[in-house]
Amino acid sequence: MPRTTYRTMPAPARPTVALTAGLAALLLAGCTGAGGADAGGGGFAGAVPAPAAKSTPPPTGPYVALGDSYTAGLKIAPQVGEPAGCSRSGVNYPSLVAKGLGLAAAQFQDVSCSGARTGDLTGAQETGRGTNPPQLDALTGDTRLVTVGIGGNDAGFMEVVQECAKENLVDAVKGLVGASRAASPCRAHYASGGTDDVQRRVDAAGERLGGILQDIRRRSPRARVYVVGYPTLLPADPAGCERVLGKAVAPGDLGFLSEKEQQLNAMLRKRAEGAGAVFVDAAAPSAGHDMCAGEAARWVEPPFPAPGLAAIHPNAKGQEAVAAAVLKAVRG
Repeated sequence: MPRTTYRTMPAPARPTVALTAGLAALLLAGCTGAGGADAGGGGFAGAVPAPAAKSTPPPTGPYVALGDSYTAGLKIAPQVGEPAGCSRSGVNYPSLVAKGLGLAAAQFQDVSCSGARTGDLTGAQETGRGTNPPQLDALTGDTRLVTVGIGGNDAGFMEVVQECAKENLVDAVKGLVGASRAASPCRAHYASGGTDDVQRRVDAAGERLGGILQDIRRRSPRARVYVVGYPTLLPADPAGCERVLGKAVAPGDLGFLSEKEQQLNAMLRKRAEGAGAVFVDAAAPSAGHDMCAGEAARWVEPPFPAPGLAAIHPNAKGQEAVAAAVLKAVRG
């Protein structure tokens, strides 16, 4: 699931239990929230070359952006639009895409909202600071471009992160009294019923997303639709997070969380392709810019974020990177 150049400096040391507890508290607070080949002629004298394939020009609008906090730009200044509870940034990736396409203000509508689930695309969303109308209501028969970044909250991804923080806290306390620490307490928790509970949630989210994509096509049959994935949150090597998280989270559980995010993005790709939409991969370009990469390089904030930003959410650099990926896909 999810705006300044920072100085790279090591994270201050924190006791394991305190860091893990802080991680859990911050997460609980922050989650209420391909080119074609040219066609050539034959080698015979007098043969007429086949015409070069013509690329479809990018849409000129109207453009509607749908999605959750990773689309809205939670806490990234400047915050714009209504309701205020959606925490929508004026420099989130939809705004940057609209600017990149040269769209006039009247040709662009961003209705993304922090905390949104797929149900909030067809029903009103109460934010605590105003009500966001059903996001799909922004679509019309004239809409030509739609981006949708949704699914993480349906899959309960941030809840999984919270649960992992809690399980590691309990495990750390056990370690303080002499008990051996588990290799992956969070993975063990979600597999305790004999099935992969997180994968079950991801699959259920996929079913709902499939219905949403059909609804988008029905409302805006001439629109080009792009499903935007989630950026890389954790490095491929869990050891890369020790500077940020210390020993608070077991390496096995960092690997578990990374695996679950990959499953989420795989589901989004599958549903996009099945609906005739385009999947925009945000994970590949953000590799090496995860929350443990250091202040100068990261595109996603860690559990203890830079002042004013949201934990485990993209910062402004992250939004710029996703905008670049979307524009590349739109321009073909």
